[in-house]
Amino acid sequence: MSTNHRWDSMQVALQGPGVEIRRADDAGLAQCLIRLAAGTRTDELFAGLPEDQCQSAHWGYIVSGTMRVHSKEGAQDYLAGELYYWSAGHNLEAVTDAVYVEISPSADYDVLMAHCHQVLGS
Repeated sequence: MSTNHRWDSMQVALQGPGVEIRRADDAGLAQCLIRLAAGTRTDELFAGLPEDQCQSAHWGYIVSGTMRVHSKEGAQDYLAGELYYWSAGHNLEAVTDAVYVEISPSADYDVLMAHCHQVLGS
């Protein structure tokens, strides 16, 4: 079965200072639309995860803005119009206001979101 999703029809998965994630799940994949405000970093949000980094892999597309990914290999910027693969073991920084589409294994994303909700107290 084919499905399609829009921002206003997707469930809010996470909302906090500088971040909003909308999510729909299909075929074991979390399909997310994400908005991050310029200057938002995930270091504090991911603190307490192994190595204090996201442990989920993500595939996606930067719709607008610039995202910087920090990993043990260093930092790399991803610009609007670019596809990406981010392996487990990263933190994020919104260099500018950014909107991006992200697809991740649902089980891994569930663990990440539970941790983020705990950190945010939501």
